Amino acid sequence: MTSVASETVSVSNVAKPGGTGSPWWQRLLRLITPYLFVLPFVLLFIAFFFAPLLYAFSQSLYRVHRSGLGLTPPTIVFAGLSNYVKAFQDPAFWDGVKRVLVFGVIQIPIEMILAVVLALLMDSAVIRFRRFFRLAFFIPFAVPGVVAAIMWGFFYQPTSSPIIALLTALHLGAPDFLGKNVVLWSIANISTWEFAGYNMVIVYSALQSIPQEIYESGRLDGLSEVGIALRIKLPMIRPALFLAVLFAIIGSLQLFNEPTILNRLSNAITTTYTPNIYAYSVAFVNTDYYYGGALAVILGVLTFIFSYGFVRFTQRQSGN
Repeated sequence: MTSVASETVSVSNVAKPGGTGSPWWQRLLRLITPYLFVLPFVLLFIAFFFAPLLYAFSQSLYRVHRSGLGLTPPTIVFAGLSNYVKAFQDPAFWDGVKRVLVFGVIQIPIEMILAVVLALLMDSAVIRFRRFFRLAFFIPFAVPGVVAAIMWGFFYQPTSSPIIALLTALHLGAPDFLGKNVVLWSIANISTWEFAGYNMVIVYSALQSIPQEIYESGRLDGLSEVGIALRIKLPMIRPALFLAVLFAIIGSLQLFNEPTILNRLSNAITTTYTPNIYAYSVAFVNTDYYYGGALAVILGVLTFIFSYGFVRFTQRQSGN
């Protein structure tokens, strides 16, 4: 009887998919299946992030050499790190970096506060027609950045702006939205208009995942709706907030579309206004691909440093 039972156990182990008697190809398939699911993302990430960055780095190690009076064709020579030395000594590049940092320090909190307030309103019981308002708030993100910049350029242009016309009719001082001291905040307004709704959706989705029983417990403890929002909702959606801020930091350092479009309307926006515009101008307007590659690599490294620093800071604050 014991022999029959042991044979039954051994047979069941062989037949069981996870048993030790499974064929080697099944065990191999179970081992590589998780990696197969992430393989498309890894391939796209390598193709569209690492590969261009490595190519830019390889290009940045060369420069164009012209000899004599320029009568002979220029040659491409190995330059080592000389392009990076030039970039670190380039005040135009670092002025652009400082500008986007100031832009991010002021614009990101405004954008995130607006997104959180909208998400909390959408999650409250006092708002009707939630689907309509969610769609209305999200629509600006669906508008391409170039189209949004052109549209807002119309509102900023003194000769065609209904905003300036209304302020003038009310005898209120109409600012020069495209002037040197204001145009950066005009760009910040466009960026906020575009991405506040997108971040609102991220925050609102996180709010929807919180069990309603937690809110009921808070109400039984005497918390008001504002207290529930501040003491329950916001702490529980902290990971979603960190993710939204991380995306906003990356976007601020890569600011390009809006100032490039408004460049046609404002003399205050030059080819060195942001690091991205400067790198583009050097590479494709001045056709110095090698120095432009060095600028692009430095900007990529700076973006990684600020993003990683923010992640480490948030992990430390959360105790991880």
